[in-house]
Amino acid sequence: MPDTAPNVQWDHIHLRSPDPEATATWFERMLGAKVIRSTMQGKPRIDLKLGGADVFIMPVGAADKVNPPPVTPYQGLDHFGLHVTGIDAVAAELKKKGAEFTRDVFTVRPGLRICFLRGPQGISIELLERNAKYV
Repeated sequence: MPDTAPNVQWDHIHLRSPDPEATATWFERMLGAKVIRSTMQGKPRIDLKLGGADVFIMPVGAADKVNPPPVTPYQGLDHFGLHVTGIDAVAAELKKKGAEFTRDVFTVRPGLRICFLRGPQGISIELLERNAKYV
């Protein structure tokens, strides 16, 4: 085992979707992601910029032999969290847009308020706000 840990940084998140356009539209509409359309090896490609992170969306076809999305909770990657400001107002706006919440906003511990919503293909997304005003 090396004496020092490697210097790692986040590069991207990779999603698989049977409908990349619908997935991109959901993230754009609900969370303000910037949709980036390009081509790769002559095929259309859709990526997102979300909260400073690159999100790649790979199309999935029937012949790709990809397993269906798991139902939360499950082992492995459980969810990803996005920091927001004014979580109650953000959640209310998302509900108006039709977002499906799996857990409404609540204070998990002093200084931390969270909620969970279900994204495309069952992706679990946590919204959180850290603020001393939450007791």
